[in-house]
Amino acid sequence: MGILHWLVDFLVSTVGRMGYLGVVGLMFLESSFFPFPSEVVVPPAGYLASKGEMNLGLVIGAGTLGSLLGAWFNYWIAVRFGRPFFERYGRYFGVTPSALDKAERFFDRHGHVGTFTGRLVPVVRQYISLPAGVARMSLIWFSVYTALGAGIWVTVLALAGYWFGSNADMVHRFVGKASFALMGLVALVLCAYAYRVGRSSRDGG
Repeated sequence: MGILHWLVDFLVSTVGRMGYLGVVGLMFLESSFFPFPSEVVVPPAGYLASKGEMNLGLVIGAGTLGSLLGAWFNYWIAVRFGRPFFERYGRYFGVTPSALDKAERFFDRHGHVGTFTGRLVPVVRQYISLPAGVARMSLIWFSVYTALGAGIWVTVLALAGYWFGSNADMVHRFVGKASFALMGLVALVLCAYAYRVGRSSRDGG
């Protein structure tokens, strides 16, 4: 527990020194294929907002922008080099074949809307940009869906820090409950998408 509190204090001080640019940079890492969890970046910034040292809206904006930039980076790598690049070098960045397969199946099953819902699913969120890039999904729609999904997730994390401050246990508990609720949202969106696709197919036939 002492190490956890030390990490929270360290990140609070780090974000405090780096400001919004630090949030953007760290969330860029989290959203790309570098193993860096968003749960330890945004809540400290939300905590600083609760103390009046940062602005909550700007924290959410900076976190969302960083996530979008990281997603663009992954998208560009996937478009430029394709899946073989990650199969060969992914292990150096924590991109395992199983994680890549999971993201690819998710994208194939749910189509472009999976870029939005995938941002709300643990493990998938860091890698959903890769199959989207390989499939050469429209960059405009990729950006819209990514920003929407990332914005929801960043808002949850920022509010966790804003409401519960440096209480790491409460932040973790809140994020866990919110993640469970987001899974329900993902299920509803995917069901609505499947219904719409099925109806369009029947009308077309």
